[in-house]
Amino acid sequence: MNIHEYQAKALLAKFAIPILKGGVAYTKDEAMDVARKLGGPVTVVKAQIHAGGRGKGHFKTDPGGKGGVRIAKSVDDVGAQAAAMLGQDLVTKQTGPAGRTVQRLYIEDGCDIKRELYLSMLVDRAVGRIAVVASTEGGMDIETVAHETPEKIVTQAIDPAAGYQAYQGRKIAFALGLTGKQVGTFTALLGNLYRAYVDLDASLIEINPLVVTGAGDIVALDAKMNFDDNALYRHKDIEELRDIDEEDPAETEAAKYALNYVKLDGQIGCMVNGAGLAMATMDIIKLYGSEPANFLDVGGGATKERVTAAFKIILKDPNVEGILVNIFGGIMRCDVIAEGVVAAAREVNLHVPLVVRLEGTNVELGKKILKESGLKITSAENLADAAEKIVKAVKENN
Repeated sequence: MNIHEYQAKALLAKFAIPILKGGVAYTKDEAMDVARKLGGPVTVVKAQIHAGGRGKGHFKTDPGGKGGVRIAKSVDDVGAQAAAMLGQDLVTKQTGPAGRTVQRLYIEDGCDIKRELYLSMLVDRAVGRIAVVASTEGGMDIETVAHETPEKIVTQAIDPAAGYQAYQGRKIAFALGLTGKQVGTFTALLGNLYRAYVDLDASLIEINPLVVTGAGDIVALDAKMNFDDNALYRHKDIEELRDIDEEDPAETEAAKYALNYVKLDGQIGCMVNGAGLAMATMDIIKLYGSEPANFLDVGGGATKERVTAAFKIILKDPNVEGILVNIFGGIMRCDVIAEGVVAAAREVNLHVPLVVRLEGTNVELGKKILKESGLKITSAENLADAAEKIVKAVKENN
């Protein structure tokens, strides 16, 4: 689960991570009220969307204009910038050409920036440990830094048994060129960040940039946090921070039924049990000359209701021209899948080709249910046969 910058900063502040004063605003008037309370000579107006690169982005109504992070030097200027951004679609490298509608702003004190650093914490799957990633190249995409100047990135894995050690913080601080009191400040900050990561069950904390001010202070100027969805039951307060407007409605609907769904750009909808099998199914669809319309994993313990819901979610995508159901029954029984497919096909008045490949527990019963349903459902014997049949059926249907 993702949250907005201002929400991430509020959480980090509870763990003594230094941030600037600011407040959220949903209207022009609210933005001006926050600016008045801050009272500083320079105020920053930041669009709040779940995407990076906001400052370098542009609004669809003004492609050559300013991005989603703007400097204002008066309360009236804050109001003008807020009015120009609220309700508009901000396009960044991460949003795609459609952009994201700006529905809230973060109004923050300005900052005298001397240096910009990069700092993040995530799970390094290569070593199976939480790792700190830091760089002197703050304010840039870390992927760009990794590609062009990888030597400027410092990585430090943290032993889960020993936990974060101060010497690790000092090592990174020196690598970032910090001196004097900054070393101690950074070392303590990193310890607090590790505590936040563990206590909040985060999957990513990214501070980009982490700035050194003209006065020598270290401040988190931006913040991004992602959380492990499987641990949200332990953090109801964090779950309440979810912004449904920033999520794909289909993915939100899928989450209600514990389905893993990601929309793609192809024509053939996929319903599979197991992430590995789903990836293989998408690959073989591409091999036979078409493109998958989604990733959808119904999981190992799906019920008839969940399968029906999955089917409906796939068919809500107007780009779907055919559906391939590929189930290898183990924990998931083929007859349950078949009943769900039949029920959903009848309920939504199926109008696109449907190919079903079943294998495993109760497979014969599942095939019988499909055959006796009276619906136009094509059975397949194996994955290659299924992919070939659905691609052919879609072409013929067009």
